[in-house]
Amino acid sequence: MRVTLGGPSGAPRYRSPPVEAPKLGTLRRLAPWAVSALALVWVFGRTDWGGLVAATRGANLPFFLAVVVLDKAVFFLVFALLLAESIRRFVMPVERREVLAMRGASELFRAVNNPLADAAFLLGVGRLTGGRLRAVVAAGLIPFAVHLLVLLAQATLALPFLAGGPAANLDVAVASAVGWTIVALVGVALWSGPLRRSPQLAGALGWLDGVRPAALLPFFGWFSALAAFDVLIQGLASRSFGIPIPWIDLTARIPLLYFALSIPSVGNFGVREFTWAALFEKHGAEDALFAYAFATNAVFLLLNVMIGTLFVRRAFDLLVEVRRSARTRELPEPLLRDAIDP
Repeated sequence: MRVTLGGPSGAPRYRSPPVEAPKLGTLRRLAPWAVSALALVWVFGRTDWGGLVAATRGANLPFFLAVVVLDKAVFFLVFALLLAESIRRFVMPVERREVLAMRGASELFRAVNNPLADAAFLLGVGRLTGGRLRAVVAAGLIPFAVHLLVLLAQATLALPFLAGGPAANLDVAVASAVGWTIVALVGVALWSGPLRRSPQLAGALGWLDGVRPAALLPFFGWFSALAAFDVLIQGLASRSFGIPIPWIDLTARIPLLYFALSIPSVGNFGVREFTWAALFEKHGAEDALFAYAFATNAVFLLLNVMIGTLFVRRAFDLLVEVRRSARTRELPEPLLRDAIDP
């Protein structure tokens, strides 16, 4: 997404980026489908369908459904309110219910593709705030960046308490090291001279300079509470499928699941099953792990559609804007992929 500074209000405005190469655009549209297809081929190739059906029949499905619905409801409401708060606190006063409706409408897109849902939401925020770049940055960067830092801290702090320590849990150790390295490199890049000389980024970076760290503390507090809630929810839900994963293992490896879900896919199908089975293979039968992950995806898909239909008028408006912006190449890219599970 490119912007130009100025305009009647002096606020940064959207400007259409150059038309991308047709082959690149086609590749980007097909990538989520290819990722899900390849992951599902791997999962289906390893699945004992009789065992998967038996694991599903043996699960406490009413309890599982109640827990997953609670998980989705809490994350949706809290995350939407934090998105609204980031705009209200750092950019301009907006109605919380407007941001909530925009987030709800984008959930209909999430049933198909996570990046598309994030882009649709950012597009809606841009329209809601008169095209202010600062609002898009606030909504697309601050909550997701804080959530990412909380997830990295969660995995890093839990690592020494895992059985065998870092040496026996290289997946967590490597993911934590790579994650913090990327954070450091991004930090250096954001404050480097070349980026600040870019006319497209100078306004956004200048605005970020004015964000005081103390103002971010409530966001860290809320996302830390959500992280603890999520560990509890995932532990209870997986136990309903007869998978008693130790709490410390959930704490250390749920962030890795979220990092994997950041990969574009169709409704997370294939990616979640592959990742969940790989992360927790020591704590349950593979068929039960596949059954739990597939059931979670299926419920989230239905909930995304249900939430989207609650805001169907706003969803239709977003669909029209997405189609128009896609034709004119104005559809904003997510500034940071939403690492949130639901």
